[in-house]
Amino acid sequence: MTIVEYMSSLAQNPYFGAGFGLFGVGASAAILRKGFQTSMLLFRRHCMITLEVPCRDKSYQWLLQWITQKGARQTQHLSVETSFLQKDTGQIKTKYDFIPSVGQHFFRYAGTWIKVDRTREQQTLDLHMGIPWETVTLTAFGRNKQLYYDILEEARTMALKQHEGMTVMYTAMGSEWRPFGHPRRRRPLHSVVLRSGLAEHILADCLDFINNPQWYTDRGIPYRRGYLLYGPPGCGKSSYIMALAGALEYNICVLNLSERGLTDDRLNHLLSVAPQQSIILLEDIDAAFVSREDTPQQKAAYEGLNRVTFSGLLNCLDGVASTEARIVFMTTNYLERLDPALIRPGRVDMKEYVGYCDQEQVELMFLRFYKGEQAAEHAKTFAKMVLEQKKDVSPAQIQGYFMFHKHSPPEDVLSDVETIWKLG
Repeated sequence: MTIVEYMSSLAQNPYFGAGFGLFGVGASAAILRKGFQTSMLLFRRHCMITLEVPCRDKSYQWLLQWITQKGARQTQHLSVETSFLQKDTGQIKTKYDFIPSVGQHFFRYAGTWIKVDRTREQQTLDLHMGIPWETVTLTAFGRNKQLYYDILEEARTMALKQHEGMTVMYTAMGSEWRPFGHPRRRRPLHSVVLRSGLAEHILADCLDFINNPQWYTDRGIPYRRGYLLYGPPGCGKSSYIMALAGALEYNICVLNLSERGLTDDRLNHLLSVAPQQSIILLEDIDAAFVSREDTPQQKAAYEGLNRVTFSGLLNCLDGVASTEARIVFMTTNYLERLDPALIRPGRVDMKEYVGYCDQEQVELMFLRFYKGEQAAEHAKTFAKMVLEQKKDVSPAQIQGYFMFHKHSPPEDVLSDVETIWKLG
């Protein structure tokens, strides 16, 4: 039997014919399915653009809030985020924000339909935040990346407007900075009464630094600035830094060098990733390290308090790996306890004494609390009476005294001056 005759007989076999037909149908379906999948893959690759935003990215929360406000307003699948806002009256208002929940959402932006996929990995945790790992993926037709840039920029602008006129305090959590507490209303610079000209002098130096980066570049000088405010407690060092941040429209990153677990490497990393337009504040710097010129007994008392070394701090402030475009403020009550290497020029570019009140300071503080036709005369009398009794009086003591007499007439304030030191 020839091969042609054999194939002809097989074709006439009903069992073989049925099987071959089924095989052909199955193969055709598989080819069509594979072709469809390949076509969709090529279509998504060349005709669609996708943006994935993980929860660790700074723009993640901005994007969710923006999608809620500008995009998927009609979605019925929501998650709630509860926050608290402090009003000007001091009352706390509870705020509920509804953001798109896990799943798919659709919205239209700039004439383009965009699909939003918010996914959550229950088996994977973000170790820094302690929450399940989440991502938001945006998918749109076209190949124009500018669409996503515009969305992210609009989301960032909207988020910044929520904190407009506020000062955000940051604290170190692990290897990153996180907002601490509620944003605070910017404190007016004139509300902190220092000796004449001091507040304006520091502000002018900061503005000169911020507005002239090219001056440093042209001369090969590292673009960073360090300040040290020293003096007795209660004289306004920390209060002035808070007010200065408001005047500069900066935020504040508070760094505690005595924090348990803080190392040289982590300190260097935190300084390098500090939020832009922020003042890095090292309060009570004298309590973190003992001077190298102190006795062995004093050094032993400090041994084991933290894992940040003195040389590590110096390298972070002025080493080859230290970052630029940075403003650092340090405060101390005891200048003599600081190692000369810490406060040399280049690490501390400006040292200013913030001390006890003089005649003019006491008068200005009096006028801020009490008004009236004879307020100026009462202020001079009050300042003279205070400084005659004791020269070393801090603004905190004066303010505490005024708070005690906040509902009293000026005459009663003048007649009870001796209680200032009892309250302090």
